[in-house]
Amino acid sequence: MRKIFVVITFLSVLTSSKMLFAQSPQGKEWGFGIMVGDPVGFTAKYWVKPENAFVFDLASSYFGSPRLNVDYLWHFDAFHSQVAKLYAGPGAALGFGTGHSFYYNSDGNLVREDNTGLGVRGVFGLSVIPRSTPLDIFFEVGLLIGIAPDFGSAVDASLGIRFYP
Repeated sequence: MRKIFVVITFLSVLTSSKMLFAQSPQGKEWGFGIMVGDPVGFTAKYWVKPENAFVFDLASSYFGSPRLNVDYLWHFDAFHSQVAKLYAGPGAALGFGTGHSFYYNSDGNLVREDNTGLGVRGVFGLSVIPRSTPLDIFFEVGLLIGIAPDFGSAVDASLGIRFYP
């Protein structure tokens, strides 16, 4: 009786772990790829639930170069499709070094600095996962609000592809 319980428990855990990442390509947890637009660079996605994932980007942009983004995404079945999903979520951006942005200080003077910039993001996108492939093709847009060294805003738009090994 105990052996049957162990086998049933093992099969339940194995089956549930495969179902856990059913939204990701071929049930994989990690995907790695590239994106072009603003920002342009490397991207990685880690699925934590069937509808939730963390995205990590190391890229270059007007906000600063290099730039690190971390987003938490919710995927929506808006099209009733296993291939195309909408997603949205909050995130943060950290830009280092020279950016092409500028701001006006309290004296009304134009300031351009080589500095570390911190911002928050809101991301909305479309993810296409072709059947029977380890690929995730995506297009996303987002609003970036810089909060340090001063307030500002920008719009991000990127097209990319991730491979799930």
